[in-house]
Amino acid sequence: MTDVTSAVSADSADSIPFAPSGSALDILFRSEQGGHEQVVLCQDRASGLKAVIAIHSTALGPALGGTRFHAYPGAAVPEEAALRDALNLARGMSYKNAMAGLEHGGGKAVIIGDPATLKSEELLLAYGRFVASLGGRYVTACDVGTYVADMDVVARECRWTTGRSPEQGGAGDSSVLTAFGVFQGMRAAAVHRWGSDDLTGRTVGIAGVGKVGHLLAGHLIEAGAEVVVTDVRQESVDRLTGAHPGVRVVADTEALIRTEGLDIYAPCALGGALNDRTVPALTASIVCGAANNQLDHPGVEKDLADRGILYAPDYVVNSGGVIQVADELHGFVFARAKAKAEGIHATTLEIFERAEAEGVPPAVAADRIAEARMAAAAAR
Repeated sequence: MTDVTSAVSADSADSIPFAPSGSALDILFRSEQGGHEQVVLCQDRASGLKAVIAIHSTALGPALGGTRFHAYPGAAVPEEAALRDALNLARGMSYKNAMAGLEHGGGKAVIIGDPATLKSEELLLAYGRFVASLGGRYVTACDVGTYVADMDVVARECRWTTGRSPEQGGAGDSSVLTAFGVFQGMRAAAVHRWGSDDLTGRTVGIAGVGKVGHLLAGHLIEAGAEVVVTDVRQESVDRLTGAHPGVRVVADTEALIRTEGLDIYAPCALGGALNDRTVPALTASIVCGAANNQLDHPGVEKDLADRGILYAPDYVVNSGGVIQVADELHGFVFARAKAKAEGIHATTLEIFERAEAEGVPPAVAADRIAEARMAAAAAR
């Protein structure tokens, strides 16, 4: 993802592929990362709403992706930054939804501004009317800066809204199945690397223990793994160690990735976690986490492979959340959504097997599978 602050976790953010340089229009019309079907600029001056809705693909079905609410501080032109973000994130959602086996394409929206000062019922209702005007081509949900309560408001004007509260017929917090899906991907990686999905005695390092990281730690402890964590927010660490006193805490991510005896590294906070500085220092032989856009730039996937580190593509293993909100459109049934999220295990194994057969990193294999699925759907 395009990181918005150093403390943003993977609880609600979606993955994006590598963002090309140049203006938003360069991305849209001139780059290989372009090809979006539709971009809508929305404005409601009465409420202060300025928003971008980007639809990358509807080949597999209506575009599905969250609504980000962010001011882009530091950007020379916040509106340009928001448009770039929406374009990149929408494309990433196409890949995520294709690999999750959903009948949805990729879309994303960005509301421009500081949610702490700008967000209001009037603004969210105005935004809902814009989404509704697309007639179901785009289905929205939560993302950075928006929450379940916000989606309840948006849904008053737009029936193509997911991530609502259970009281309003929704699925509620999607971090539950996000964490569960990452755990399934981790088990698949263990099978491929060690021949068994048994994590008993394995040491797993989690960077970022917000909602998703906290729940992931619980799955791992139940499975018999040793868990080591770090987080920039002390309250998140305290909450986890209060629930699981046996968890070991280290000072920061730099210490975590160098932990002796680390078997699996789970980035669950910042994007770009795998870069030219961290990859050479990693002691783990598997990377599988919930953070989005973990590969800092093209070529990092090869660096990991050259070091013999097995990388589980982030947009595959963290797709439990989008599986959960997609199920909401059919009258949410947790057991049904969880059963689909269990399929992340088989999908991750398929990626590893194809990567090995074709002599490419798993990230490349995952992209190829997603692109083939979208192309086949578009040809029908």
